[in-house]
Amino acid sequence: MHKPLVLPWAGLMIAAASAILIALSGIPVAYSLAIWLVWSLTLLISQPHEPIVESDPRPEGLSRESLIGMIENAHSPLLLVDRKRVLIANASARALLGEHVVGQDVRVAIRHPRAIALMDSDTHGEAIVTGLVRRKDVYRVSRYAIDDHTAVIELISKTAESDVSRAHTDFVANASHELRTPLSSIIGYVETLSEHPEDIDEATARKFLDTIHREAQRLQNLVSDLMSLSRVEAEKHDRPDAPVDLNHLVERAAREGAGANRSERVTFEAEGQFEVLGDTQQLEQLVRNLVDNALKYGRPDSPVVLRLTESALGEAKLEVVDQGEGIEPEHLPHLTRRFYRTDPGRSRMSGGTGLGLAIVKHIVERHHGRLDIESEVGQGTTVTVRIPQYHAPGATEDTQAAEETSSDSVTQVPQSGDAPPAT
Repeated sequence: MHKPLVLPWAGLMIAAASAILIALSGIPVAYSLAIWLVWSLTLLISQPHEPIVESDPRPEGLSRESLIGMIENAHSPLLLVDRKRVLIANASARALLGEHVVGQDVRVAIRHPRAIALMDSDTHGEAIVTGLVRRKDVYRVSRYAIDDHTAVIELISKTAESDVSRAHTDFVANASHELRTPLSSIIGYVETLSEHPEDIDEATARKFLDTIHREAQRLQNLVSDLMSLSRVEAEKHDRPDAPVDLNHLVERAAREGAGANRSERVTFEAEGQFEVLGDTQQLEQLVRNLVDNALKYGRPDSPVVLRLTESALGEAKLEVVDQGEGIEPEHLPHLTRRFYRTDPGRSRMSGGTGLGLAIVKHIVERHHGRLDIESEVGQGTTVTVRIPQYHAPGATEDTQAAEETSSDSVTQVPQSGDAPPAT
């Protein structure tokens, strides 16, 4: 909109006076009128048209309603505090601190010395507090002052970052300890052999050398497992996209994991043919680790069964069953932790690094699968891996029916050098 036209009366009067003076000076009246007309029109045309500025009917600043809506819909826990009293708590804050937090003194809701000192201040600030809800929780509490009495309190969880940092610290400490143990043994025996060779008989020297060789192999296995775990963790978010014949892979990897001396103890059973999207190298490592564990911790000469079936949800289900001493229930939740051992002495004597099941867990996660461990003391342990099956686009019903009706096979894993049996 524009302002209505306002006549420039002063200019028009000057134009009229000028025209009258011109007429009195003897110039014809027609010329005087023409000059007055042109002058007046020029004044009218050149007049600017200023737009009308209408006032904004909306109130200045944030209303209480809009502030409540903004806080309520925020993802982070937020509190609106007036004179230390909680006026508004959004859904995230109520879920964290409880419904009763509204109307409560904020210093009671967040009972921590650093947080209380922050709430008593009148300026912006933040503090890191621990144990806000649970013992190991870590939160960053930030205070944003709106005026002398009102402030917004934001709670941001730093628990995950703290857990990662703690896990890295524990991992470095544990890895250093695991590496130092065989190195100390190797260095000790080498120093003994080199300092007093004339005092050591051949049998003792051979015993020392065997120990050095065993510890060096243990060190090599540990470094190899650490590198494998690092690679798997680096690729854990990249889902494999290559189709893999799981039957053939499991049979081959089981034979390799058992080795020539233990292959007669391993039996492979398959009910149907299974194909998954996977990383062949990592899946082989998964099977080798599970077979090696089952043979290592099972009773001597007891069989280990690998069973490949379809789960209730249509997944490819691999079970590795041993007949060992079993595992106490309190150990089961921790078995996939790095360097965790139920029997450290026995594990080290058998050459275990404590990383086998940790590697298995990360491989299963990368393949979007599930890992379950069940054990009964005195009976044995069953490790179950479930991985989604892959069905090639355009697969015919006849092909699927043939897979479903394929005969069940029970195959003895052959020793090295033997041809794999037909399934």
